[in-house]
Amino acid sequence: MMNSVITATRPVSITKTMKAYVALTKPRIIELLLITTVPAMVVANQGIPSLIKIVYTVLGGTLAAGGANAVNMWFDRDIDAMMKRTQHRPLVTGDVSPSSAIIFAIGLEAVSFLMLWDSVNLLSAILALSAALFYVFIYTMWLKRSSSSNIVVGGAAGAVPVLVGWAAVTDRLDLAPVLMFAIIFLWTPPHFWALAFRYKEDYAKAKVPMLPAVATFRKTANQILVYSVLLTAVSLLLGPVAHLGVIYDASALSLGIGFIYYALKLRRSESPKVAMRVFSYSISYLTLLFVAMGVDVVVRHP
Repeated sequence: MMNSVITATRPVSITKTMKAYVALTKPRIIELLLITTVPAMVVANQGIPSLIKIVYTVLGGTLAAGGANAVNMWFDRDIDAMMKRTQHRPLVTGDVSPSSAIIFAIGLEAVSFLMLWDSVNLLSAILALSAALFYVFIYTMWLKRSSSSNIVVGGAAGAVPVLVGWAAVTDRLDLAPVLMFAIIFLWTPPHFWALAFRYKEDYAKAKVPMLPAVATFRKTANQILVYSVLLTAVSLLLGPVAHLGVIYDASALSLGIGFIYYALKLRRSESPKVAMRVFSYSISYLTLLFVAMGVDVVVRHP
């Protein structure tokens, strides 16, 4: 059960307040989610969809993810105050009050749902809201503080944007978007665990059982290697299922080999510095893989 933290809210400028509310949405995380949404739309459409549909889908997804992230900060403000990485977040510093944060979050979710329903379709709206609810109730409020599998299961929320993008174009789901979902689902644990090596003392202090904080370096590195192999296999399976061509297939193979290489290097070295290289590579991996999907389709269907 969450221990409440009382933070004094001090007067701040309008600009600072706006920046604080933006920070509540965790924009850097949202960037990665959106990088996967648009290529999924391009593959679903077998070409570039209408610009207006892309704009509404991306904006609706951004608001849904932002609302979920704001609730995450609201709920985790007690442990955020204990961790060096998060002690400058708006609810810890008092730039935003807890009540204002939760109202803001609920407002974002409501606007997101109505926008997607009205301007895209009901299925995309339901998927985006479901991802937000899963992230809040399953990951944030339950698994994050109780299980070392927190990010494994909780990562499913971050994989839903590809389903939203696909549904926005087709108004249905198929095997191809499910495999895209699986790619992000398998990518999330090694991506996050690699970063968590750097902050394992923070997680231990806050009693959050993130795997690097409760398991040996070797065990975590082994898990990262397993996930990197599975990730590569699923990424290669997507090619024939989604009718992608050589640009995607070559990218998936080379990027996957790179991920496995860094995972093996981490396992051998057991070095936090190498862990950060795995983390950095994982960001490039996801970005380039999904860009390759879009480019492959556009080149073959101009």
